[in-house]
Amino acid sequence: MSALLVSITFSTFTFSQNKIVVFQSDFGLKDGAVSAMKGVAMSVSPDLKLFDLTHEIPAYNIWEAAYRLEQTVNYWPRGTVFVSVVDPGVGTSRKSVVLKTSSGQFIVTPDNGTLTLIAESLGIDEIREIDEIKNRRKGSEKSYTFHGRDVYAYTGARLAAGVISFEDVGPLLPKQVVKIPFQKAELIGNKIKGTIAILDIQYGNIWTNISADIFNQLNPKIGDTLSVSVYHNNIKKYEGKMPYVETFGSVAKNKPLLYLNSLLQVSFALNMGNFSFVHHIYSGNDWTAVISKPR
Repeated sequence: MSALLVSITFSTFTFSQNKIVVFQSDFGLKDGAVSAMKGVAMSVSPDLKLFDLTHEIPAYNIWEAAYRLEQTVNYWPRGTVFVSVVDPGVGTSRKSVVLKTSSGQFIVTPDNGTLTLIAESLGIDEIREIDEIKNRRKGSEKSYTFHGRDVYAYTGARLAAGVISFEDVGPLLPKQVVKIPFQKAELIGNKIKGTIAILDIQYGNIWTNISADIFNQLNPKIGDTLSVSVYHNNIKKYEGKMPYVETFGSVAKNKPLLYLNSLLQVSFALNMGNFSFVHHIYSGNDWTAVISKPR
């Protein structure tokens, strides 16, 4: 009986930790910060598999950190540990936590808004505050400005390697996180309103949080012309019409189009052009998009 119990416990434990760690930060790659975090992780266990989500989050941009997790986490297997460090409040009273999603991934991060979108879309199975007495790199106690290296990378690596269980991270917290307020996509009369969640940064395409399900409430057909307005802090920055199409090549070069992106959310683009640059439109919870059918 005891052997069976050990087997079940071991199976559950190893299933939770799969030795994969994915890093995200606003550090960039100009100095050794990212390498230092990875070095700490490999010092915990050279068997870990380390990957990067991105280190090009604009400095201090917690909203973009939240979105890049939203864009990525669900595509990684259960047990993957994400270490996300966009932490303008480093060393202050903000909590350091590990969230386990309902789909089984772990996110190690400051609870400063970074978990806004993931908590809603994937759900919170459990969330624990990191016990920094037990889960802090030895010798770093007098360092107050690099928790990404000394606490988050260290804790994430220990969790991924199976050195600690999720329960060993620290005390259980209520299933709630600090949230950044934003305009949820909704149908209002004959218009759909949502947030410009992020830019498809390489190409300057505009990605909203308007899902295909909500967009379909307008009963759009491929080829329909739609009216699009964009506001920043309620000040109109763009107004125009564009066709709803499936691919960029459906319109001429530098012409606007509305399409569903790879996450099946409404997006705007210029074919082989940069919509963001041309129209000075950016992203965040203070940017709003409104879509309607012309009368």
